[in-house]
Amino acid sequence: MKTPSVLTESAAKRSKPKGDILILILTVLLSGFGIIAIYSASRYVAKTQYGDAWYFVKKQLIGFLGGIVAMLLCAKLDYQKLKGKRVRWIALILPMILLALVFVPGVGKTNYGATRWIGVGGVTIQPSELAKYGFVIFASAYMSENMGDMRTFKGVLPVLMAGAGICVLIILEPNMSVTMCVGMLMLAMLFLGGMKIKHFLVIFIPALCVVPIMILAEPYRLSRLSAFLDPWENPRGEGYQLIQSLYALGNGGWFGTGLFNSRQKYRFLPFAESDFILSIIGEELGFVGIFVLFCVCALLIFRRIKTASGTRDFFSFFMASGITLVYGIQMVINALVVSGSIPPTGLPLPLISSGNTSLIITMASMGVLYSISANNTKFSDSSYNKA
Repeated sequence: MKTPSVLTESAAKRSKPKGDILILILTVLLSGFGIIAIYSASRYVAKTQYGDAWYFVKKQLIGFLGGIVAMLLCAKLDYQKLKGKRVRWIALILPMILLALVFVPGVGKTNYGATRWIGVGGVTIQPSELAKYGFVIFASAYMSENMGDMRTFKGVLPVLMAGAGICVLIILEPNMSVTMCVGMLMLAMLFLGGMKIKHFLVIFIPALCVVPIMILAEPYRLSRLSAFLDPWENPRGEGYQLIQSLYALGNGGWFGTGLFNSRQKYRFLPFAESDFILSIIGEELGFVGIFVLFCVCALLIFRRIKTASGTRDFFSFFMASGITLVYGIQMVINALVVSGSIPPTGLPLPLISSGNTSLIITMASMGVLYSISANNTKFSDSSYNKA
């Protein structure tokens, strides 16, 4: 017969908290599907431009493997250490330094008129991807320790200034789409932190007024807005990409033309493997295919929300919510862009689009979410105590 101490030890083992493994499974499934979609969307361009149909796939596979390693490491991470004063400041300041280095000649890499990358040897890094999650760490740590001050305007200033600083550096690249993402992320986290509605409006209304100013400040943004309102006014210019995207989605119909059978990827649709990969998916798999993909993405978001709602402390809640917001905001904006619901802007579909920095960091964030879910699993050994 087992002694009470043995029973207690056995109960503890059986009650050991386990994280939401579905978060990791869905992440790997979506990333794996992304590799297939990238091959289909890029093989013609890769073959004609680089002489290798697998060029983009090989790069994505490196990111995928690196992302799995990062995800597993972060899954075992004691994420509570991220709220340390030194760590939170490093998480905020380091990405801002990298964002500033983008403008240093010889370090920053320019493509299509925008300088958004840092080149180190043959490797390129997009600092804005790091900045989003660095902001989440800083804001989560600060707000969790200053919940009482979040009801005052002075209390929200550190988070507001951190978000605004990142936005300024990103818009200078220029990258309005990521700037909007960080801005929405900042406002959403401040709202979750308990900021008063009147303070929210004091920030939101001026920010909303700045948007048309930013559009008017750059001629290409005004052209994109014009293309959004009437893409057929300039079908060979600014309206070209949106028209080709709509052609792809329309050609897909309900069930698509079949995997690898897209026509728009043959140099008709620019950035088919990155920002507009959803259009190729829609053409090949149809409305039903996109619906299934969105259902999987929605399930992943739901599991993230469930993780946030099941947390036991404010820092865990803010971290889980912030990571969920980064993914959700970017996914929704990308879908709206390719469908012509909002003006065209360059923003990849997370876990799916080509891009190693985004893939690795997004997968790493999923590992952090798993760690949060594992350390906040609610279990009880009362039944054993009663026995």
